[in-house]
Amino acid sequence: MRSKIFRQHVTKSIIRSSHRIVTSDKIFIISGEYTSESSKVEIVAIKVLKENASKEAEDDFLREVEIMSAFRHPNILSLLGVVPREGTLNPMMVFEFMYHGDLAEVLRSQKKTCYDEKTDVPMLSRAHLLHIALQIARGMSYLAAQRFVHRDLACRNCLVSQGPVVKIADFGMSRDVYTCDYYKIGGSRLLPVRWMSPESVVYGRFTLESDIWSYGVILWEIYSYGKQPYYGHTNEEVVKLVLDGIMLIPPTDCPSFICDLMKNCWKTEPRDRIRFISICDKLEVAYENCEASDHMIEDEDKVKHSPEPPTDSKEKHQLFFGKTLPRPPPMPLILHEDLLDPEGYLLAKKMEPVHYLETLPG
Repeated sequence: MRSKIFRQHVTKSIIRSSHRIVTSDKIFIISGEYTSESSKVEIVAIKVLKENASKEAEDDFLREVEIMSAFRHPNILSLLGVVPREGTLNPMMVFEFMYHGDLAEVLRSQKKTCYDEKTDVPMLSRAHLLHIALQIARGMSYLAAQRFVHRDLACRNCLVSQGPVVKIADFGMSRDVYTCDYYKIGGSRLLPVRWMSPESVVYGRFTLESDIWSYGVILWEIYSYGKQPYYGHTNEEVVKLVLDGIMLIPPTDCPSFICDLMKNCWKTEPRDRIRFISICDKLEVAYENCEASDHMIEDEDKVKHSPEPPTDSKEKHQLFFGKTLPRPPPMPLILHEDLLDPEGYLLAKKMEPVHYLETLPG
């Protein structure tokens, strides 16, 4: 850890330039400036443990430091350093700054971006939604390979930067920020029941398979644009629904293969659930196809909005078909004006009556 460097620079930066982002009863998160040894200044996020935080909260804080310092992946939030407790200085964790904040808020802000041109929230296309799901799956596949169980996978715990780039974060302290998403069962700690598998609810058991269940709920969040899972139901009702095997209904216009992925994440038997590596494979293929489809649409739009082709009919045919088309034969010239009516239309030819029926000879 580069705690000495951070003790020298970050604490001064907090005093000089900071902006509070999130506050809870145990922590607050601010943005500040970090000056590296090469004198390069960058914006960072700083998680600070409050003075009145309990011993349990401080243990959680130190555990998160230990966990996050071991991870190196493009879809896992990077811990840049730590400032340990020293005198009146509270412990701090220093992270890379994710400009757009948490994914839940970015998704919920999509409807606002339709009419607010001044917003800096990224507009998410169908390809973006798919790429977001893929990035989270890649990060979770990495954690699974490390045999690490997240225990609290949800859109609120994924952060978004320009791109949009999505990174999994909050390995222990986030439950204090979104308290409405957590619920105590039998006097235990706050639990995110809307994202929990049945075995986690009943036995308090968290595994790689229970993270897969939570990922299925993340897919539902992404394609519902940040709605709360089981919205309209209390936490007590949600527990009953989960234990009764009543699953979330896929959002409107959700792609069929995403619906299938959700179902495969929500298998009752943990061993029957799809693995993160398989999820990545399926999403990789879907994302490549989606990008190719979007490129085709862009190409069609370019043709539609391209300058008008040459007016000469021969050049038009050569442009669109590669060769000229055969011309129709010329219309016959009408030489006798008495064959036309006053308006210039061709008159019907007068035909001699034909006798189809004749009286048979007697």
